[in-house]
Amino acid sequence: MAFDGITTACLRKELSSLLVGGRITKIVQSEADELLLTIKNNAAQYRLLLSASASLPLVYLTEQNKAAPMTAPGFCMLLRKHLGGGRIVSVTQPSLERILRFEIEHLDEMGDLCRKYLIAELMGKHSNLIFCREDGTILDSIKHVSLAVSSVREVLPGRPYFIPHTQDKLDPLTASPAEMVRAVCAKPAALGKAIYTSLTGFSPAMAEELCHRSFLESGRPASALDDKEQAMLEHQLLRLMEAVKEEQFSPCIYYKGKEPVEFSAVPLTMYEDLTAQPFPDISRLLETYYAEKNTLTRIHQKSADLRRVVQTALERTRKKYDLQQKQLKDTEKRDKYKIWGELIHTYGYGVPEGARSMQALNYYTNEETTVPLDPTLTPQENAKRYFDKYGKLKRTFEAVTGLLEETRSEIEHLESIQTSLDMALTEEDLAPVREELVEYGYIRRKNVKGKGKKTKITSKPLHYISSDGFDIYVGKNNFQNDELTFQSASGNDWWFHAKGVPGSHVILKSEGRELPDRAFEDAGRLAAYYSKNRGGDKVEVDYVEKKHVKKPGGSKPGFVVYYTNYSLVIDSDISGLKLAD
Repeated sequence: MAFDGITTACLRKELSSLLVGGRITKIVQSEADELLLTIKNNAAQYRLLLSASASLPLVYLTEQNKAAPMTAPGFCMLLRKHLGGGRIVSVTQPSLERILRFEIEHLDEMGDLCRKYLIAELMGKHSNLIFCREDGTILDSIKHVSLAVSSVREVLPGRPYFIPHTQDKLDPLTASPAEMVRAVCAKPAALGKAIYTSLTGFSPAMAEELCHRSFLESGRPASALDDKEQAMLEHQLLRLMEAVKEEQFSPCIYYKGKEPVEFSAVPLTMYEDLTAQPFPDISRLLETYYAEKNTLTRIHQKSADLRRVVQTALERTRKKYDLQQKQLKDTEKRDKYKIWGELIHTYGYGVPEGARSMQALNYYTNEETTVPLDPTLTPQENAKRYFDKYGKLKRTFEAVTGLLEETRSEIEHLESIQTSLDMALTEEDLAPVREELVEYGYIRRKNVKGKGKKTKITSKPLHYISSDGFDIYVGKNNFQNDELTFQSASGNDWWFHAKGVPGSHVILKSEGRELPDRAFEDAGRLAAYYSKNRGGDKVEVDYVEKKHVKKPGGSKPGFVVYYTNYSLVIDSDISGLKLAD
């Protein structure tokens, strides 16, 4: 979710309760667009991070410290001069804007008490941290904005500070629900878009949530709502804004498996099928959510080259497979040519010279058949021509059938590598995938001092604890799958795999004990989640004792065979399972 006005309101409540009355003891500008303030209040110490990053503007309390640069930037030096030792008087939010205003009381050079404002604007690429006098004159900002950059507002020392009104939006804190609904329905746009373009502080996700609460489709035209639907929307707007005004916030992150999908300061009923993780405060939520998102984004970026290699190889191999299938289809006529040759040998003695066809009884089907003939050839030559065609197509059929099997195996191998890339959580997880691509010729090994050096693999399988305390191990790539199944697992352990799709080998350790049904269900869920069918409600999973799983000689990593097994159909929700330390 975007850092919207409702999230900002929740953050304002938290910061007001913890920081008002506190003194600023340290100011660090750790990045070009980021500040870290240390504040002492009520015998506690808080660190407030303020980021005006265009890609990720944030304000939250954190326990993480950041080192100060050797030379402090000018903006940081100015803040230290004016705000060092200053006391935070208030934290306010104008309207429902994505703006937090810190009012700070301090002593000037003459020892007189005065007030300044540090304003954090969290507005995407327009985000900024602005330092102002009490009268609203800008002293400085972490980003300077001239008229050459923005025709709406200059953000420069000496200019007056004001909140730009680039869109005609209503303030949900002061406007009545009826006014808001009228403004929304007057917009010639889809309902969801009409909501977030008409009301201050609403993000697209919150607009979707409001539609969901009102039992309305966000994609339908806003102007098409009838009186009953408008009344429902008005009622839900009233309830939502009452919760915001009364500061009834419930910070929560919504997960799909282990992946954070969305966060919110108020409950999101549209994600009732996802796992909700509540947080005691919005700062901890923001730090957790963006840390997890950043990890996934960073790994996805680092694996982009590998993904491109795999995708290119897959596209090329699938095209080859389609051509081979077409070649195989062209060989379907081979038996017909054989029969025609046999029929000419059997009945051709009565065919007149120069005939273009002959009628004969097909003794395989007991039906009359017309056999085309080349009038320039004798019956024996016509028969030989058909037998030659049959022989050529038969050889093609045998060759292409073998090639098709090899190509299908290559596609399955590449798809399993693609699934391994989706499972990678760290750079160590990418190393064995890269090594596998090198080993099978998709990537050239980098030479070190003239010699190819094999990558050292340190990644380990995932280790879960079942609901009943049993150990479950999950391979994250094909090399790990082989190692887990054929080196780590014992014969009486249980082996699980999603049926018919690329996925992890999952080992449920029995340790000589009788396993409860719930342990099998937990292992089945893990096999479903760590497969191409992740997210499915009904995933078929095969399971068998490990001693029945075999690896054919010369087969690719991760490939196994088994001839007797059990199956279960289960969902891929693993929110109830925990990773071992």
